[in-house]
Amino acid sequence: MDKFVLALVIIGALNWGCIGIFGLDIVGVLFGGQGAVFSRIIFTIVGLAGLWAFRFFSKLSSAE
Repeated sequence: MDKFVLALVIIGALNWGCIGIFGLDIVGVLFGGQGAVFSRIIFTIVGLAGLWAFRFFSKLSSAE
């Protein structure tokens, strides 16, 4: 599950990078715009993955 979450967080980060640099929302382009239902589902899943990724901080501190 952690690898899947990490992949989603990376996808989200790359999408935000493209928005910041190029003004292009890749998820929106691929799935029908930012307001499209499927795009909103993808955004929600990526957001939940970001919340799940907070667990990685506890794993980092226990690995040191």
